[in-house]
Amino acid sequence: MAFENLNTREREVLQNLIDHYVATADPVGSRVIATKFGMGLSSATIRNTMQDLEDMGFISQPHTSAGRVPTDIGYRLYVDSLLKPESLSAAERKKIRNSLFNSGKSIDAILGQSTRALADIAMQMGVTIAPRFDEGTLTRLELVPLNSDKALVVLVVKSGLARSVILEVEASLPDEDMRTLEQILNEKLCGLTLGEIRRTITSRLANVTGNARLLKLFIDPESGIWEGVSDIQLHVVGAENLLGQPEFADRKQLVQFVRTLENQEKLSQELKCDNGDGTTSTGVIVKIGDENNLEEMKRCSVVSASYKVGSIEGKIAVIGPTRMRYSKLLSMVEYAAKSISESLADSDELKN
Repeated sequence: MAFENLNTREREVLQNLIDHYVATADPVGSRVIATKFGMGLSSATIRNTMQDLEDMGFISQPHTSAGRVPTDIGYRLYVDSLLKPESLSAAERKKIRNSLFNSGKSIDAILGQSTRALADIAMQMGVTIAPRFDEGTLTRLELVPLNSDKALVVLVVKSGLARSVILEVEASLPDEDMRTLEQILNEKLCGLTLGEIRRTITSRLANVTGNARLLKLFIDPESGIWEGVSDIQLHVVGAENLLGQPEFADRKQLVQFVRTLENQEKLSQELKCDNGDGTTSTGVIVKIGDENNLEEMKRCSVVSASYKVGSIEGKIAVIGPTRMRYSKLLSMVEYAAKSISESLADSDELKN
């Protein structure tokens, strides 16, 4: 049944039931709604309305003698059409901003601090995915001799990210050879993403002549220059916040859930996978219960948003039980994503 077909009473009862359940974690009875929300309806009328909502699949009754709780479908309709976004307090905005602008220029530090701040304010688990360095377009490559057997390679991509690698070469390199190779590499590689460069470097430099030892270090896609450019980097903070949630009273279930989050590849794919149905008007994505692909997250919700470093995107998210304060978390995640983008844009050259 389409949500638009619900009448005003059914919408109000559903909204009040979810608001109360999110706040208390207790199944909600008709008497609670009648006395707490001042709808001007009798308990019997509300009870009949709740039965209709249950028949439509928006709420369920966990036990015969208990009140009702929202289903995933009920939460989805609540998020899409009922909730009233809550603004962040000045203190909450300040905490997020301070975590970003007091953490230095390192992306790792910025994301680590912002994830902690988000987890602390939301009292849920905070997650950030760093931008994939291999998605950045190379704008400049520098070769800097350090001593007789070491050279520094600096890769700068369009987003402002910089990657520095110290290479050990077997013999001293004349400055002229270093500058010539630097010029050739910039001519052939700039404008490509680092991922493209790593995949095609052998063919692109096949006819290049120059210092054989140094050139080999660039041609080899497994060398230290390219090592880790495609790695997934996640910050997962706040598992302790889930300990007090009744949904995680089963410690074995919590341990299994946390172990799932420790699998960076699986979690990254889960956060990046979106069918579009959960995207709000502000760009925040909400995935509820069965909308998640990982079996271990079927009882959880994920509220996420993208931030940008130039043209490269990363993700920030809050993960917790489906019974979460969506009205506040949507505003919080949106603000955090925008603040991260601003913080990274303010840094002239960021270290990956």
